[in-house]
Amino acid sequence: MSTLWEKVTRDCKLISLPQAYVRLKSVIDSPEYRLEDVADAIRIDPALTTRVLKLINSPYFGLSAKIETVFRAVNLLGTQQIHDLALATSVAEAFSKHTTPGLDMHLFWRRSVYCGLSAQALAKQRGFMDSERLFVSGLLFDLGHMILYQSVPEITLEALSSSQQQQRPLVETEREKIGLDYARVGAVLMRQWQLPDCLVETSEFHCEPMRAQHYPIETAIVHIASLLAEGATAGGEFGTGLLQPHPGAMDKVGLSLEDCERVGSEVESELDTILYTIYPVGKAS
Repeated sequence: MSTLWEKVTRDCKLISLPQAYVRLKSVIDSPEYRLEDVADAIRIDPALTTRVLKLINSPYFGLSAKIETVFRAVNLLGTQQIHDLALATSVAEAFSKHTTPGLDMHLFWRRSVYCGLSAQALAKQRGFMDSERLFVSGLLFDLGHMILYQSVPEITLEALSSSQQQQRPLVETEREKIGLDYARVGAVLMRQWQLPDCLVETSEFHCEPMRAQHYPIETAIVHIASLLAEGATAGGEFGTGLLQPHPGAMDKVGLSLEDCERVGSEVESELDTILYTIYPVGKAS
């Protein structure tokens, strides 16, 4: 098992985020930066500029007027939200050149976007001031499977089959067969990319939300959103069987099952627009 862990972590190091995002993060992490510097870091890459503006002008934001320039977007939304949107589209680009045997990429991104939208909507329902941040936390919840399906596809599929046949949580069967699980792998990749601690913790512990120490409410929200996404994209009734959220997570979020189901159904109208912006080739699938 240690050999598999070494292989997976080695393969993690082969995946890097696009230079455009790295440049943007460097600007935002600098002690003193101007909004113009942030806009310039995005504008220098036409593809990133296009994706960010498409997201901003999508129903996801519901802005009354169209935003035509990156500088206007930075002024309006702030650097943190611009960073998160750039990250969301950059992750998809980072994996676009890598094959993932056994993984349906269109379904993967559909489930991920559904989770992101649901996490944001749940946070907003709960009254979170920064509910938009939960979109990226939800979007990246399943990132570890990108690595597992590239690195050890056969045994990863075996773990999935065992989970379905035995009706056991996927992280349990992955730990048995691989010696690790997708949530932990996703956290390893995020740490390698030096992503914010909130994104790392919500990804690493969304399957076991009571283990989160620093961002327990955010992790509980992503936990619930991931189950909503799984039910909507793979079939199954939220709140039953493996789609039953942890009672402690429900208590932390303070919403009923019915509230959560209602939030899940409401994101359907936004799903395709966001999906095709983040993962454009999905439209042709």
